[in-house]
Amino acid sequence: MNRIKAVFFDIDGTLVSFQTHCVPQSAIDAIGILRSKGIRVFIASGRQYALINNLGSLQFDGYVTINGALTLIDGKMVDSHPIPPTDLKLVSKYLESNNKFPCFFVTQNSILLNYSNADVEEIRQLINFPKIPVANIDTLSGEEPIYQLIAFFRENDESNIMQCLPHCTTARWHPLFADVVASGVSKVVGMERICQHFGISQSETMAFGDGGNDIEMLQWAGVGIAMGNATDEVKKYANYVTSDVDNNGIFNAVKHFFEK
Repeated sequence: MNRIKAVFFDIDGTLVSFQTHCVPQSAIDAIGILRSKGIRVFIASGRQYALINNLGSLQFDGYVTINGALTLIDGKMVDSHPIPPTDLKLVSKYLESNNKFPCFFVTQNSILLNYSNADVEEIRQLINFPKIPVANIDTLSGEEPIYQLIAFFRENDESNIMQCLPHCTTARWHPLFADVVASGVSKVVGMERICQHFGISQSETMAFGDGGNDIEMLQWAGVGIAMGNATDEVKKYANYVTSDVDNNGIFNAVKHFFEK
C-alpha cells in the first residue's frame, strides 16, 4: 500500500472502545506504524474539537469535526459550514411546541441542550460524554454559528421533523438520535479540504469507520475500512472489514495492508 499518504479515523467505536472509553494500545501501535512510513493521520469525527477528549497523547495532522461542518489544521479553521439561521428558527419554534424532543445545539466551542431524558443519558454514558447543563433555547442569540444538532428523534419521525430543517441533512450511527448538519455537509467535505491543503489525491487516502455517518467517507476514500463492530449496512460500503475495536481492529487492518 505504498500509494496511501493519508489515513482518516472516526473516533467513537473506531479508535475508541465503547467498553473502555480509551484508545487500545494496539491502535496506538498501528498509528506509530503509519507515521513511520511517512503517512499522515487525521481525525474525522462527529465530535466538536473541544470534546475530542478521549485520544490520550495521540497527535493528528488535522481534524474533520462535527461530521465535516468544521475542519481544522494546526488548530486553525480551514473550512466551516454552519446550519442556516432560517432553519434554526423553524426548529426552535417546533421544539417550543408540544412536539418537544431533546436536542443539542453544537457550536465550535460549546453545546446547548434544551432538555434531557433517559435516551440522552444512555448515549452520554455510551460515549463517556460530559454532562451538559440544560438551558433555554431562547438564549440562542445567532451570534455564534450552530454547526450541528444532535437530535433525539426516532427514524420514523425523521421525515416529519426534517420539514423544519429544509436546508439540512441527517446521518445516524445510533437509533436513538440523528446528527443534523447543513445540506451537502459530510465528513467527505472536510477530507477533501484536508487533501487539498496537503496535496493528497483521493486515491491516496484510507478511512476507518463504524457508524452510519461514516458511510460516505468509506465510499470516498481510496480504501474504506469498516470495523468489525459496524452494522451490516456500513460494512457493505467498505473495501475491507477488520475485527472490532476491542479486538485490535485498526492494528489488524494496518498489518494486513502495510506489513505484508
